Amino acid sequence: MIASLLAEAWQSMKANRMRSMLTMLGMVIGVAAVILMVAIGNGAQQSVDESIASMGSNLFIVLSGSTTSGGVRMGTGAAPTLTTADADAIAELPEVAAVAPMLPGTAQVIYGPNNWSTVVAGTTASMLVVRDWPLVSGSAFSDADVRSAARTAVLGRTVATNLFGDEDPVGKTIRVKQTPFVVVGLLATKGQSLTGQDQDDTILVPVTTAQRKLFGTQFPGTVRQIMVQARSAEVMAAAEADMTGLLRQRHHLPERADNDFDIRNLTALANTAAQTTRVMSIMLGAIASVSLVVGGIGIMNIMLVSVTERTREIGIRIAIGARRRDILLQFLLEAVILSLIGCFAGALCGIGGAVATHLIANTMIVITLGSVVGAFALASAVGVFFGYYPARRAASLQPVDALRYQ
Repeated sequence: MIASLLAEAWQSMKANRMRSMLTMLGMVIGVAAVILMVAIGNGAQQSVDESIASMGSNLFIVLSGSTTSGGVRMGTGAAPTLTTADADAIAELPEVAAVAPMLPGTAQVIYGPNNWSTVVAGTTASMLVVRDWPLVSGSAFSDADVRSAARTAVLGRTVATNLFGDEDPVGKTIRVKQTPFVVVGLLATKGQSLTGQDQDDTILVPVTTAQRKLFGTQFPGTVRQIMVQARSAEVMAAAEADMTGLLRQRHHLPERADNDFDIRNLTALANTAAQTTRVMSIMLGAIASVSLVVGGIGIMNIMLVSVTERTREIGIRIAIGARRRDILLQFLLEAVILSLIGCFAGALCGIGGAVATHLIANTMIVITLGSVVGAFALASAVGVFFGYYPARRAASLQPVDALRYQ
């Protein structure tokens, strides 16, 4: 029974090939748009997730305060209000897992005939713990190097590539501001941050070396920022409150005085970016789904035309004994076939379009089985939904009226 109805539906579609192809085109475009848009949204989401993971987890950054000179207010970080002693005190808080003071600056780095301008950050070995940044070669500088202001350096991958190419830099001597440094380690690749900054374009040196031999400080022991890692996401609010109270006490700030430092929750900022990307992905999928509805309306219109054209045929079928449910099933099968063929072709076009977008625009694309199956199922449901009314209309025709139709 079903086989004969399928054969009849297929013959009817073959008799109107161009109309059937144009009807399926709406479904092709709809399914392809959904798969492509969802793939782009998933790719953006994964890119943000990787950037968040590369930053480290449960992070705060404590920035030194601003200052005012001659009525001109300078930005955050202009006043030397933070010290390595502040970092040591923060490390004693129960909610804090690791702390790394930082004194960053820009310098020209030279090795042999090669040179490169990069960020040189004075810090401690704890930076690798705070940022969850492993080494691929060598080791980090030690606490003894920090105490003695040793001229040792750990290179990021970008710096190592520009200075040494494929050569292992560990054990080699580079010059930073004409000061020789021995490379003791090579950092693993981190990639870009959420702001698009190359995290691998950096050199880490002992903070005391940066203070005394590279950038200097207005006051001994001062740093520009302190990176802090909380023990877990649940204690981040308590950690921020305790750090604020501790630093205000250490800096002898009166009760009503403003903070001379700024604490920023990097994890909260990253999560906000991730949430924004998730919303964008949902919106892209929703917008693309509108084209499926348009394709469904196209199927309904064509099926209504088909019912009108075949009114006499329907009357004859009913007159010789066809049941109304057989007529309903026949026209519904035609709508389902149109929808399924369009869905299959649209899935192929969507996957091909996503791959082409990745190759041409160098954009991260993530095609998941769930998005393909979801688009296929949604498009099939739309086809059945919009095909039911014309099929029901055909089945409800009276034989006498149908046979009289001209």
